Amino acid sequence: MPAAPDDRLAAQLRGFGPLGLIAILIIAVSGNISVGNVAGMPILVPAGAVLVLLWRHLSRTPWREIGYARPASWIGSLAIGIVLGIALKFLMKAVVMPLFRADPINHSYHFLAGNRTALPAAVWVMIVAAGFGEETVFRGYLFERLGKLLGSSSGAKALIVLITAVWFGLAHYLGQGLAGVEQATVVGLVYGTIFALTGQIFLLMCAHAAFDLTAVAMIYWDLESRVAHWVFR
Repeated sequence: MPAAPDDRLAAQLRGFGPLGLIAILIIAVSGNISVGNVAGMPILVPAGAVLVLLWRHLSRTPWREIGYARPASWIGSLAIGIVLGIALKFLMKAVVMPLFRADPINHSYHFLAGNRTALPAAVWVMIVAAGFGEETVFRGYLFERLGKLLGSSSGAKALIVLITAVWFGLAHYLGQGLAGVEQATVVGLVYGTIFALTGQIFLLMCAHAAFDLTAVAMIYWDLESRVAHWVFR
């Protein structure tokens, strides 16, 4: 008995034939793209994450395989994620990025300094587009696809962490230049390692949102340069 059309479509999307590869390319390229614009910032929906959820539905992939697994404690994961994200942002700003000789001011987003009008849109972007959207694509989806391709050995997981971190970094080049690539790559290595060990994405969504909201707070209150010189005067 021939397979039903839905079964064939699911198999093709899960595989690495033409349709499967096209899906990977489209989703990977749209990983940090959002559709919609308010106050000069994309705020409506993270396109890549929406495509991942559509792919998951059509391919009949279990939720847990893209990291959507119930944590042992929702509140605990939320708390740990927030603390991790804030601490990582301060570490990046005060120690790591100065070692890269990065400009202490993020000129791509400096328009947010004291800008109450743009602040609500920025907060939405950091929570929905970054926290939910980018983690769904760069950790959840790409880890699933590369895991199917490369396997689940320790070496394969390490390679997947590296590949996704580099791609995550490069995806920030157009918006934030070389400094954005450097920061996102390091953060991608941290978040990717955690995801490789846990297979759960909720904590990372919280950490990612907290990281970016801390960055927005530094910019809004014009604290970037001060924090950047805490360690290296």
